[in-house]
Amino acid sequence: MAKDTPYALVRQADEADRQVVSDILTEAFIDDPVACWLFPASGERGSLQSHVYGHLLDRGSAEAYLVGRGEGASVWLALAAGQAPDEERPDAPDVDRNSVFGENGARLRILGLALAERHPRREPHLYLSCMGVVGGRQGAGLGSAMLRHRLERADADGLAAYLEASSPRSHALYLRYGFEDLGEPVRVADSPLLWPMWRQPRA
Repeated sequence: MAKDTPYALVRQADEADRQVVSDILTEAFIDDPVACWLFPASGERGSLQSHVYGHLLDRGSAEAYLVGRGEGASVWLALAAGQAPDEERPDAPDVDRNSVFGENGARLRILGLALAERHPRREPHLYLSCMGVVGGRQGAGLGSAMLRHRLERADADGLAAYLEASSPRSHALYLRYGFEDLGEPVRVADSPLLWPMWRQPRA
């Protein structure tokens, strides 16, 4: 495969890349319908998103990846059978009481609880918590490159994968890579739809 393809440029991020990963995801989702619902005030949305990604990257099971020249990032969690995504951090801040999130904490909590109820726990799997590409580079194959990179290894290891698609466009992308809808979409109050999706490993 040519060295200059996006696929060849996927690499696992390390601690030194932490801020880069957070910045990419913040930019990629700044106008995402779910992010806009969680954090309606545009002036503080980026800062609050950054806090969310920081908590995610703190988790011991988190694997972060970068693609291209810092144009896309993804974060996966490797979960054991029976493990919920937030179980490993019992000391994580309560979003209802965390002053950083203010009145947004209630929306974070209610959506998190709804998604946790739908998250499968019957077997070990990878959880694609978030994946985003910066504006101007979306549609260039960078998301596909990140998916292929991690899913090929998941297939070799016999690991299933799970995610929640946050837009019709990302839902269509994940369908192309073997994910299937896991029940009806999730919606709480007046939130946008999120599509729980599951992918069995391929031989």
